[in-house]
Amino acid sequence: MKVRKAVIPAAGLGTRMLPASKAVPKEMLPLIDKPVIQFIVEEAVAAGIEEILIITNRGKSVMEDHFDRSPELEARLTASGKDTVLRDMVAISKMANIQYIRQQETKGLGHAVYCAKSFVGDDPFAVLYGDDIVMGPSATGELCQVYQRFGKGVLGVKQVPMEHLSRYSSLKTEMIEERLFSVSDMIEKPKPGEEMSNYAILGRCILPPEIFDILQNTPPGAGGEIQLTDAMKVLARSVGMMAFDYTGTHYDMGNRLGVISAAIEYGLTHPELGENLSRYIKEVAGRL
Repeated sequence: MKVRKAVIPAAGLGTRMLPASKAVPKEMLPLIDKPVIQFIVEEAVAAGIEEILIITNRGKSVMEDHFDRSPELEARLTASGKDTVLRDMVAISKMANIQYIRQQETKGLGHAVYCAKSFVGDDPFAVLYGDDIVMGPSATGELCQVYQRFGKGVLGVKQVPMEHLSRYSSLKTEMIEERLFSVSDMIEKPKPGEEMSNYAILGRCILPPEIFDILQNTPPGAGGEIQLTDAMKVLARSVGMMAFDYTGTHYDMGNRLGVISAAIEYGLTHPELGENLSRYIKEVAGRL
């Protein structure tokens, strides 16, 4: 079955990005001229996703405004003859059928995904974490291809230094072919000695609708929150899951260095800024 739906959990408080995220949702922080959430939506659309549900909370309605039409702005752009910018602004509102729901209590990623149960129904769906950007080919698209091939849940993974695994997860994997693995177990935020491998889930997965029955019975885990990894562990141990080391570069948008690094990479490919930014970086590097 083709994956046509995606869920983007974007209800976090953004505490790692304070004070910038105090009044502006971290998902709306700009990378040059585009907010983080737009990169994520564009990746989903590039994968063939047609319906998107963004999980928000109080104070994040500005994301809805971003993907809506703005008649006043469009009229001003028309009057100014800025036709190219106008087309770009209108295109944002037409990228996909985007819906929104609020997570009324911040109970963890697992709880946020469970809020999407009615939206998903009996369909497989993609989850694109709101804290993560992948530059390069659509990671979601690559995972969708694996799902269509095997019909199992698929995890987007990368190798993580062992000393950093306690921030992420650790998977028990068996290589099937280059970049592709089967997964039979996992652990969220492992303590030293609990690691299963240095492969961790980084920001993307494809899940079957059966995950909701598991989430409904998943108790709070690490940090006292309902962890999506704990629910996926049940799936991995019972019917198995797949993992794919996607080809794009992952950036953590809840991390200051991640935001700067993503902005630089995007800036270097920007048609108006790339050449000048490259020259500037070389000048700065020469002074280090």
